[in-house]
Amino acid sequence: MIADDIAAGLRLKEIAGWNQTAADWERFLNASPQGCFVAEVDGRVHGTVTTIVFENRFAWVGMVLVDPEFRGRGIGTALLEKEIEYLDTLKVLTIKLDATPQGKPLYEKLGFVSEYEIERWTLHRALPLKTTTDDLRAPLLTKLAPEVLETDRQVFGAERGSLLNSLHHDAPELTSSISSKGVLEGYAFGRRGAFADHLGPWMSKNADAAHRLLETFLTRSARQTLIVDWMKANKLAGTLLALAGFSYSRALTRMYRGTNRFPGRPDLLCAILGPEFG
Repeated sequence: MIADDIAAGLRLKEIAGWNQTAADWERFLNASPQGCFVAEVDGRVHGTVTTIVFENRFAWVGMVLVDPEFRGRGIGTALLEKEIEYLDTLKVLTIKLDATPQGKPLYEKLGFVSEYEIERWTLHRALPLKTTTDDLRAPLLTKLAPEVLETDRQVFGAERGSLLNSLHHDAPELTSSISSKGVLEGYAFGRRGAFADHLGPWMSKNADAAHRLLETFLTRSARQTLIVDWMKANKLAGTLLALAGFSYSRALTRMYRGTNRFPGRPDLLCAILGPEFG
């Protein structure tokens, strides 16, 4: 995949009803210029797959899209096999992804196993009132603190500072963190999608920080539609989202192929960044 293929990728994700933007496709290509692939039929792109390698600890596979008119021809399988072949040449021992129920059987055939469950919840609300700085529950972060990046490395399982800095650069108002007596208690990021703002990663060490981070995101977002991919095992996050008016949209399963030496600390996560990024 090259930059000229982004328009084709956007076409396929729009058919699928996904929320990614051109900026997200650019993040994939910037992170892995040799590791994103397209499938062409008669010179036109009808399938995509992307990957990001994190510290050579594991790779993340996303954006597995196939034009509906060309499904059933093995395009999705061929793209995934090409991705796995590429990652094998890099000697990446672990490949991870978040699977939909429809995609899960295909991934299982390729050697992926389930790790834990995630659910996408969505909020549709009236257009929020404009806020002032005085209304916000946490100060705007001018730059990401080292403790946020280091804690995320522990929680996610690998360093992804470039990706988080990119998210913060594009939507600094959707980034917040909470500390007490110099100790980080939680952080949250957000990004502006095609039709919704997406909360994640959302990490908290206690209930109060989790609630405050969610409230800050709700206050700062100016969109009517909001999306969160929350960790199903985190009952607190589910309760907070329900109280805020979010409701279930779809299920996802975190899966991995190979070893899983760097699982991170999913017990501290309220929500992931997103199935395309991890």
